[in-house]
Amino acid sequence: MAQLVPIAAVAGTAASLYGTVRQGQQQQATAKAQAQQQQDALNSRAQQLAAAQAVDARGQQDKLERTVASARARMAASGVSPDQGSAGAITAGLAEDAASASADSAESYAGRMAAGRSSLLNGDGSLTTWLRAGNSFGSAVRNLLD
Repeated sequence: MAQLVPIAAVAGTAASLYGTVRQGQQQQATAKAQAQQQQDALNSRAQQLAAAQAVDARGQQDKLERTVASARARMAASGVSPDQGSAGAITAGLAEDAASASADSAESYAGRMAAGRSSLLNGDGSLTTWLRAGNSFGSAVRNLLD
């Protein structure tokens, strides 16, 4: 009867180890599925942000074109050549302001994209399951040696 105790302990340890490994595999599969969902959500968000930025860029370009055309028309109506002197400076200033706004929009877009990324510190739990398996195996060996 005393000889059955170590065999039962080894069988129990093997079953525990198998259970721990299976649990680790299930956790890893779950972590992969969650990572895939996060990546899909991130890709979708990136597409939405890119589309929103494209719409904003088109709107800014249209607004710039209308403003410059309006300024040129007013200057031409007053008898000033719209491409020379102060009129040229006004239209160049409008173009510079639009370029600055576009750069700000691009920086904002980059910031939003960076905020959507998941952290590299997010663990998938795979190492934890192996450590638990090693711990159970170590305790089983310790019980056998006692």
